[in-house]
Amino acid sequence: MKKILTLSVLFTLLFNCGKPVTKLDNTEENVIQNEKEAIKTNDFAIVIHGGAGTILKKNMTAEREVEYRLKLEEAIKVGHTILKNGGSSLDAVEKTINVLEDSPLFNAGKGAVFTNAETNELDASIMDGKTLNAGASAGTTTVKNPINLARKIMDKSPHVMLAGNGADLYAKEQGLEIVSPDYFYTENRFKSLQRAKKKAIIEQDHDAEKDKKTAGYYDADIKDYKLGTVGCVALDKNGNLAAGTSTGGMTNKRFGRVGDVPIIGAGTYADNATCAVSGTGWGEYFIRATVAHDISVLMEHKNLSLEAAAKEVIHNKLTNMGGTGGIIAVDKNGNMVMDFNTAGMYRAKMDANGELVIEIYSKKE
Repeated sequence: MKKILTLSVLFTLLFNCGKPVTKLDNTEENVIQNEKEAIKTNDFAIVIHGGAGTILKKNMTAEREVEYRLKLEEAIKVGHTILKNGGSSLDAVEKTINVLEDSPLFNAGKGAVFTNAETNELDASIMDGKTLNAGASAGTTTVKNPINLARKIMDKSPHVMLAGNGADLYAKEQGLEIVSPDYFYTENRFKSLQRAKKKAIIEQDHDAEKDKKTAGYYDADIKDYKLGTVGCVALDKNGNLAAGTSTGGMTNKRFGRVGDVPIIGAGTYADNATCAVSGTGWGEYFIRATVAHDISVLMEHKNLSLEAAAKEVIHNKLTNMGGTGGIIAVDKNGNMVMDFNTAGMYRAKMDANGELVIEIYSKKE
């Protein structure tokens, strides 16, 4: 393919010598981009996110920003070390997310937000790009690290998703660490729920601006406590991709609401033939748009590059539907993407050379 394309481009240049240069159509641009991405850029790579939303530098204290950056660095280096030492992408994803789940900074694990009933209901999922096997859990209340349960469901059970009390029971039977529901209590999250109840709104953990426009409400005091779904994608030295995502859902949710995180193809997807994706954002829209899977499909069937596919889904499809959020992704050649349509997204990436990039705000800020 590369030789044919090269000869074609050379012939075109010779034939049009002296004539005005015409812009390549989208198909030609995509083919050329794919030719570039066909080159192995990294033997292994890892990308993480800690939630997307209205994250503005003017609202972030210097001390708080340092906390986020240090925790993102700690987490990604755990996974990077596993990959560097020849470990699997699945192990890297699981162990990296554990670090984020154990931190109260993010809406996952220890930092999970509260439901209307003043409980914490956690969701998680993980997917193996090599086998297309996947595991997910929804609405657990006693599992310390939900991503570990998702891995157990994938590896040990014939099922893809377990929910509620059954999922908690399975986790206990599998020997996972079980905690009292009180473990997930944090003062900031609880106060956030009380303010949300007082204002009679459902505080999306990703989209305060949407609430402001649709409900006529925006409370600056709780803007820092609506973010935090965490995720990780990785490519290992054996060419295997994996993706995982973990969340506490949305503050003040009712009726056993479940978002996109445990829905394979919506918030999480991995396929060795294309890419691994983890999303964060307004879950209902990610489900309707099958965001994570759609990026893979565009790469496979439309020959789009990872970057082009992510842009199409996040900035066109999702945005046009009215959804907000972002994704992290890595393709089979080690190309990494961190894209979102919100004001910011906690994110980091690290390549095979150990180059680390940590970002929080939009490039426009």
